[in-house]
This record gives sequence, C-alpha cells and structure tokens, in this order.
Amino acid sequence: MAGRIRQADVEEVKARLNIADVVGDYVSLKSAGVGSLKGLCPFHDERSPSFHVRPQVGYFHCFGCGESGDVYTFVQKMDHLSFTESIERLAARIGFELHYEEGSGKPNESGNRSRILAANAAASEFFCAQLGTPGAKIGRDFLGERGFDRDAAARFGIGYAPKSWNELRDHLVAKGFSREEQILAGLLSEGEKGAYDRFRGRLMWPIRDVTGQTIGFGARKLFEDDKGPKYLNTPETLVYHKAQVLYGLDLAKRDIAKERRVVVVEGYTDVMASHLSGITTAVATCGTSFGVEHIKLLRRVMGDDSGLGEVIFTFDPDPAGQKAAMRAFTEEQRFSAQTFVAVPPEGLDPCDLRLTHGEQAVRDLIASKQPMFEFVVRQILKNYNLDTVEGRIAALREAAPVVVDIRDVALKPGYTRELARLIGVDVGEVHSAVAAAVKNTKAAAIAAKAKADRSAHTAPLAASGGASRANPERPAMNDSQDSPIDDGTPYDNGVRSESIGPRVFDLNADPSTRLERDALMALLQYPEEVGPTLAADVAQALVANSNLATVRDAIGANLEELGGSTWIQRIQNDVPSEWRPLVTQLAVSPLPQRDNREIGAYCRGVVSSLVDRDLVRRKSELVGRLQRTPIDQGETSRAIQQELMALEFKRRALNEDQA
Repeated sequence: MAGRIRQADVEEVKARLNIADVVGDYVSLKSAGVGSLKGLCPFHDERSPSFHVRPQVGYFHCFGCGESGDVYTFVQKMDHLSFTESIERLAARIGFELHYEEGSGKPNESGNRSRILAANAAASEFFCAQLGTPGAKIGRDFLGERGFDRDAAARFGIGYAPKSWNELRDHLVAKGFSREEQILAGLLSEGEKGAYDRFRGRLMWPIRDVTGQTIGFGARKLFEDDKGPKYLNTPETLVYHKAQVLYGLDLAKRDIAKERRVVVVEGYTDVMASHLSGITTAVATCGTSFGVEHIKLLRRVMGDDSGLGEVIFTFDPDPAGQKAAMRAFTEEQRFSAQTFVAVPPEGLDPCDLRLTHGEQAVRDLIASKQPMFEFVVRQILKNYNLDTVEGRIAALREAAPVVVDIRDVALKPGYTRELARLIGVDVGEVHSAVAAAVKNTKAAAIAAKAKADRSAHTAPLAASGGASRANPERPAMNDSQDSPIDDGTPYDNGVRSESIGPRVFDLNADPSTRLERDALMALLQYPEEVGPTLAADVAQALVANSNLATVRDAIGANLEELGGSTWIQRIQNDVPSEWRPLVTQLAVSPLPQRDNREIGAYCRGVVSSLVDRDLVRRKSELVGRLQRTPIDQGETSRAIQQELMALEFKRRALNEDQA
C-alpha cells in the first residue's frame, strides 16, 4: 500500500511556502491593495484580471470562474497532479524531506508525472555530461559554427545524445528508472527487439515548463546517415504537450513580466541568439505553429490586460514565413497587447543575423518592428496586380476586413487612408469597402449564433440540463492521501463540481451587509490585528445576513486559537460545504485599505464598527424593555439599568481604543 505523508509535514511545507511565489511562476501578479495580488486567471480566458491571491491567508480565488483553494490546490490544478504529488513537488521546491507513515516508505510512483519529470531531469544531466565527450565533437562543432560557446551551451542546458541504441536506457535503469517509465517519458521507443533510445547522435535542447522543470527535449540531427527528421521532439506525454509549451519561457518569464514585451522567434537557436544579444524576452514554439494555447500562456505571464504590452513576431520573408504570419494574425485579437512583426533583412533568422552581422543587428531587427496590421495588409497586396482595376478591387475586398479588425479605434482612420494610398484608390472607396466588411462580419456572427442556438436546442439531455455539473478537467483526489485542505467546492464521485452556495458578489449591496462583509473579511484575513477581544465580540454580535452569519458562527467556534496557518481551514471545516467557497472569497477579496502601515487600524476599525452597531442595537432593546417594565418591578428596572450602564461603558472603551 502506498505510504501516507505525515500530516505534520503537509502543514509544515505549506507554512514554509509563499503562495504568491508559487502562483507567480505561472501568472504575472500585481498589487490589488494591501496584502492582495491579482492577475489573469490561468483556469479560464479573460480580458481583465479577476484572479486574486492573498499570501497572508495562503489562498487564491478567481471571481470570474470560481476556482479557488490553497497552494496545493493550485499546483494540483495547474499541473494535473494528485494531492500527494503536489506536496512532493512543493517539498522538493524548498528542499524539505517528507516522511511517510504506515511503514511503507516512499510510495510507488511508477509511471506518474513525478517519475517522468525525474527521468527527464536525469536524462538532461546525462546529455549535458555527454557533450564534453570525444564522440560529441560534431555537436560542439555545430554549436561553434553558429556562434555558441561552452558557456552558452551551459546556460541553455544543451547536451548530446550518444550515437547508441541503449546508452541512455542503461544509464537511467542504473539510476532506478524502469523501462516503462522511460517509455512514458518519451525517452525510449519500442521496436521488435524491445525498447531503445529515442534520441541517438543528436544535439539535445531541454524543453522546460514555466517553472523550469524539464518536460521534454528537442533533438537536432547531426549525422548524414540519420534518416529521421531534422528536428525530433519528445512525443506527447503526461507532462509534455507541444501546443502548450514555449521554448525559453522559463528563462524569459521574469523579463517578459517586467517589460510587458515578448518576442516570438522560430527555433531553439534563434532563442539562444536573441537572449545572447540582449533580447531576453524571446521564446519559440516547439515543433508546432503558434496557437491559442500559446497565447493564453503568454497573456498570463505578461499580465496582458492593459493593452500597453507588445508581442513581436519574427517571420522569414519567404512563403512559409508569410503563411505563419497570417496564422498569427488570425489569433491576434486574443491579445490585449499591441502586436508587431519584425522581418529580418536578407531573409536571415536571428541566429544567422547574429553570426553574420553581430548582436547589434539582432537588437536592430526587433527595433525595426512594424504593426501586425500593416504587415498583413502589405502581404495581401503583394498577391494582386494593382495596375488593373480588377486587381485593385479584389485587393480592396480582401484587405478591408483587416481594417475592420483593428482594435484601436483611433488607428482605423489612419489605416483607411494608408490602404487607399497603397492600393491607389479613393478614400471613399475604402470607407465603402470597410462598411461592407463590417456588415458581412455581423451577418456571419448572427448566422453562427443562430446555428449554435439550434445545436443547443437539439442537444441531448445528457449534454445540457441532465448533465452532471462535474468538471472533468479538474483532478480527482489521490486515494493514498486525502487533502487536509478543502477549498470549499464539493466533490462528486471524486471529481470536484461547481458549488451551489452563496458568493460574495451575490450579497446585498446595502450598507448593513457591506459592514458585516468587510468586518468578516478583516477578521478572516488579519485575525491577529483584530485581536481576541474584538473577535469574541464579533462572535456574539448580530449579523443580519444569514450567509455571513454562518461564517460568523464558524469564527466563534474557533476563537480558542485565533489565526495561525490553519485559521481559514478550521473556519471552512465548521461551515456547511456549500458555504466553504464563500469563506475562501472573503479570505481573498481585496480590502479597501491601500496603505499597509494602516491595515491594523483599518481592520480594528471596521470590526469595531460592527461591534458598536450591535451595542447600539442591544442598548435600544434594553431601553425599550425599561420603558415597558411596570413601576412596581423596581428590581427588574435596576437590573436593566445596570446592563445599560455596562453597555455604555463598553461603547466608550471601544471608541477610546479606536481614537
């Protein structure tokens, strides 16, 4: 039976981690108020950030799609890991040694993601060591001829796969990796005579994910007798999906987020040449064209929500490069950032440009960028004979939709005039063509919507109202290690389903409810700043909103240990499952206080306001009772008056504390 990680270790690893650092490997985060960070959600496509991280409480929540949880939940969902694997991944990140219960030692991980990643890491070390051997001279010569020295090879982790059928296989077996694990990692291929090394006699580039883990390899052919393709990549595995990977992103992500700029080149050596030339935001696709998943990945890293960033594509001027540019243009609308194209002179890619003209030429190439729309229009016009009336009309019809697609309204008049100039027609003709293109676009959209509506009405019940609400993309829990953290979303047959409980945004917007919400947010996020006395008063105070009252009761049940690393978890454990997402949202929502130095005063102030409101309510009730008490019940009257005095003393003390 697989060993269970000791609970104390689970809590210790979490306590040592800053969730913002972990999330920051995937998402560009920026301040959203005191103690709160926000960015574009990695779990759904969005234009403006609704994904919030609260390091103080160790939780994240997206107010757009509802995904939420702690640092383990985030890694589980991002990397499709089991709960146990997420703990092991994060423990390895901080160098923490885990201990396993039930006397079985470390659990058997054969074939899972952790073993694949470990096998890739071991293979990368092997390839790097092989680059220095006599047999790898052809690989070193290849690099040298392209201007890459030993330091450059080390910087990018380049290695060499020996021209052997089993050298890597035997090396990894000696390291404890089975052949089955190596096959699952894409390091071995299977033939009639068994498993053999997939990469042989090739220069090896490690392909890493955004966190820097090696998930696959790109291998360049070196020998003439190699009948394989020029570049051979790792096949699709549990960890490597080429449509979701960008080579060099692990090295470029910090500068991409800082500069709000990314340069998309076409190959591994182009990325190397760009980085060595000072273009440290360069990335490349891995054996596939630039697509939607790549855009989503870059948008998260860039924090692409303001429209101030830049995405620069480098394309060869040949037909293949033009075709790639047109494909990129079809997806350009998915970026908020401005998109540009940099066409290298003489048809030289960044690697050859650096080698031929030096590193400054690579920097000049990027500086010479032109707007994507302008580039696309010019490519379209090349296909027509503009000396004929027929050619000009046809060119105008094809180019007009490009003007329609320009996001920046201020640019459209200028491009309309420029298109008229390039084609050699009247500006009025271009305006008419653009108007017709708009009309056609709207008609196509209406037709597409109508078709979708018809499909929705005819879809089987199982695909609509009768379908399970479970999301198959969310990972199931690992049987060998139940999560001690529940982000509040119920599970249905091991799959997390959408919550039907209340949400912060569903609460009434009246002043009374806002005060209750803000006070509970302060108490959940900064319990130590509020203090045990005020917290105890809140637990006894009237909260009119029934949903918030449920959270208040759970807080009251946990006052013996105010705050701590398990504070939110304990609150969640004491509310019904439908209310757990509300607890997470209250714990993550940004507080209105912007100055970190005043956060304590704000939290105590808003909580005191709720307590004071309750004291006023209780005082009013006592005054009413006193007025209704018969004159002959003097003892009862004195008791009520004493309560009134006690309440007034408490109010004065409360106000003096906040003065």
